[in-house]
Amino acid sequence: MATVVSNLLPEVDTFLEKSLQRPLVGGKEAEASDGSTFETHDPGSGDILATVPNFTAKDVDAAVAAAQKAFDKSGWATMAPNERGVLLHRLADAVEKRIPIIGQIEALDAGKLEPHAQGDVANFVATIRYFAEMAQHIARRNALAVKGHEAWTMRHPWGPCGFIFPWNFPFLLIGWGISPALAAGNSVVIKPAEDTPLSAIYLSHLAKEVGIPDGVINVVTGTGEKTGAAVSQHKGFKRMGFTGSPEVGRMVGEACGKNLIPVKLELGGKGAAVVFEDVDVCDTAAKLVGAITFHSGQVCCDATRWLVHKNVYNDFVSECSKLIKQVNVGYQMDGTTQMGPVVNEKQRKRVLSYLEKGVKEGAKMIVQGGPAEVSGKTGHYVKPALMEGTLENVAAKEEIFGPVAYLAKFDSEDQAIAMVNSTDYGLANSVWSTDLNRCSRVAEQMRAGNSWINAHNLFPHGVPYGGIGKSGLGGGVNSPETLFDYWRSVSCVRPL
Repeated sequence: MATVVSNLLPEVDTFLEKSLQRPLVGGKEAEASDGSTFETHDPGSGDILATVPNFTAKDVDAAVAAAQKAFDKSGWATMAPNERGVLLHRLADAVEKRIPIIGQIEALDAGKLEPHAQGDVANFVATIRYFAEMAQHIARRNALAVKGHEAWTMRHPWGPCGFIFPWNFPFLLIGWGISPALAAGNSVVIKPAEDTPLSAIYLSHLAKEVGIPDGVINVVTGTGEKTGAAVSQHKGFKRMGFTGSPEVGRMVGEACGKNLIPVKLELGGKGAAVVFEDVDVCDTAAKLVGAITFHSGQVCCDATRWLVHKNVYNDFVSECSKLIKQVNVGYQMDGTTQMGPVVNEKQRKRVLSYLEKGVKEGAKMIVQGGPAEVSGKTGHYVKPALMEGTLENVAAKEEIFGPVAYLAKFDSEDQAIAMVNSTDYGLANSVWSTDLNRCSRVAEQMRAGNSWINAHNLFPHGVPYGGIGKSGLGGGVNSPETLFDYWRSVSCVRPL
């Protein structure tokens, strides 16, 4: 480990001291067959955190074979749901006991504030338990009332499922992805983002420790071009899940389409917050500033377009400007930091480029944004920014994935709805008003998978979460429907 961070837990120090971070495939530590590796860095300091295998297509073949073997022979797919639930709860318990450890690993690797990283780990625990419990209370065999026939359906797990996860919420999204697949009796192959592989590697070892059968959970690390492409193109998977950008999502969808593999795509967004004239301006401004600066704006479902009624627009802008200028940008492991770095230099340049392009197209900078300097650190820091202008501006149309909000005025409910829906994305929006009838009316008319009322970024288990258009396809997550996605159905019919 090249990074130097004080006050790390001893377990984290021990984990990072390994010369090579080997994930488990088929229950055994694995390296790339060609010996290739890459380095993962602390985005807040630029220091090297770990060296990780860069798996080849041959290595992905081995992981899929291990997942298939576990599905066929380990008993995981055929054991009673309560027995499988016992093992999943043991995994959840083990993760819960290590929230501080995994939280520090995640904070270092992803640039997250440590409390936020711990919250992600806790969400993983809740997700595993939610699906483990649900799978025990759903009848997989269902009789059908059909005239003249005895008929029923039976649900079975599919087999090996592939997952490609992004770098913004590595551990949380692993939970969202693999929990229903495992609870349904499938085996999984996890491809974490090359920027943030460490928590997935840690999880693979923990799964073996608690008794999950070898090969049920496999992790393949590597670059997107090499390992990610091999995963998305592999014919041995029965289902695929991808979370990331629409651009890469199209390539994954195309590859799965060629292999006739069902795919779930959770992609980006350009969400809106509609702020009506009757809101508490200070409270609403504080919540939206908190949302856009949370994890440095690297949140696909964020409200990045703030549509504000003309009667409160000036007051709202003034309050938001005051609050956003007070945000303390700093190293993620510093307890006084309110907003940490973005994940890498490529992402930093992307954010800064949109500020420049937006101004060139006529947007006004309300709060300047731009590069941020953090004393003693050479990480990837930017200042949060506020812009305003027309919704035809590139900064209002394209996903920036950084701490940048774009403001525009409206003067009627119908105009606000039209403005919300003037995008190819369709992930999540919110409406803010004390008139709950109006909130419901507007929420139902916004074209997206999710509409939130007087809040933003809500993910209670049991509520479907997914996108439409450029924001995704194939179904949502965190709901009963998600569990059913990971069972295939066979219809059995006999004439009477």
